[in-house]
Amino acid sequence: MFKICHNFKKITVCLLWAGMLAGCKTPAPEPEPVEADPLSAASLINLQDPNMIRTPKGASSLDLETPLRCNVNWKTQEMITALPYNMKAFNLTRNGINNPLPRFEVTGFSFKTMPAEKALLKLLKEADIRLVAKDAPYTSISAENLRGELSEVVKMITDAAEIYYNYNAETKTLTISRKNNFTLYVPKSRPIILALLDVLRGSGITNITTDWSDYSITFDADFELRTKIQDLLDYFEENPVLIAYDVSVFTIYPYNAQNDIEWQKLLNIFDFGTIKTAKTGVIGRVLTTSDDLNFKTLQRFLSGQARVVKAAEGKFVVPNLWLARFDIGKCAARKSPEAQVSLLAKSSLMPQNRIFSDITLEGTEGQITQFNIRSKLGENFLIIGIPNEIFGISSPKSETIVFMVPRIIRTLKKQVPTAN
Repeated sequence: MFKICHNFKKITVCLLWAGMLAGCKTPAPEPEPVEADPLSAASLINLQDPNMIRTPKGASSLDLETPLRCNVNWKTQEMITALPYNMKAFNLTRNGINNPLPRFEVTGFSFKTMPAEKALLKLLKEADIRLVAKDAPYTSISAENLRGELSEVVKMITDAAEIYYNYNAETKTLTISRKNNFTLYVPKSRPIILALLDVLRGSGITNITTDWSDYSITFDADFELRTKIQDLLDYFEENPVLIAYDVSVFTIYPYNAQNDIEWQKLLNIFDFGTIKTAKTGVIGRVLTTSDDLNFKTLQRFLSGQARVVKAAEGKFVVPNLWLARFDIGKCAARKSPEAQVSLLAKSSLMPQNRIFSDITLEGTEGQITQFNIRSKLGENFLIIGIPNEIFGISSPKSETIVFMVPRIIRTLKKQVPTAN
């Protein structure tokens, strides 16, 4: 099947270019059901078992982001900030052992509609390389007449199936999986690293490790997420705009538990035009206001009707046209009902410093409410009328409100060599 030639081992195989591979994908076969051994099943621990030993909440709640994330200076807010950054500092690297594959030359390899792991097993068998598939089965593909070095052919197959491979030369083992561990190095800029963290969380990635000494973020990513992160890095090539939101979340309890908060009284206290718009969502309403209705005047208004409890405050950063996520629990008391709430925002900067914000409040059970908000720079918005029953608070007429101030960060890239 193969012979030595010019210091290379040649494996007889067939040729197909990567584009042809991608075009031949078929749905992955469903795995055969595996029957559980009743003896082993009986010994499994219920994940909801109250007696299960867990990491103490005090240790779990330690969050190194808190000093940067959860402090807002409401007295002095810069509506437009210029932020220079070093473009060369961006660097996305794969982690783990990935030695070069042996220099086998592939002269012909064919297979018809089989899962990628079986195709690789067939390819690597004569090279005496062990294959480990961490999360098979993978996408089924077909190929004809593949030609080139072994590393090139393996890459064609894995790229077509959208899986990663890592080779350990010491154990002669090729490991394949849908995800790989990456480290993203970023410029030493707090708004930029917060923006990237918020975008990763907006993509559903929560298992993130941030090293604040070298401004790096480590996470697992599949092909789709890696492409999205690379697109975001390309976006920073264009001197992008970042939209920052300062957020304060209040829980309010009317002095008279039989009466609602009379929001209509805002029109008696503030000049006409202070409240620009009022829009209704699935639950609650959102008001767009001038800065006359600000953090201080809002508290003064509320204190006349209710006991006001600050649940959380913090900030998050959204790259223009990207989706970002702010987990309110990062800046809330551990036992606070609002700690399970997240804000998702997709924002865009429009001409004349107008900001379009698509804001979603999300809880553990899914979406709570959603608003599309069109505002000008210097205007605030206030989400009102979110009943506290949603969060399990049995206090009639009480509400949760969210006060938000959008700001603009204009970035300016520099080209400076870096060690990252």
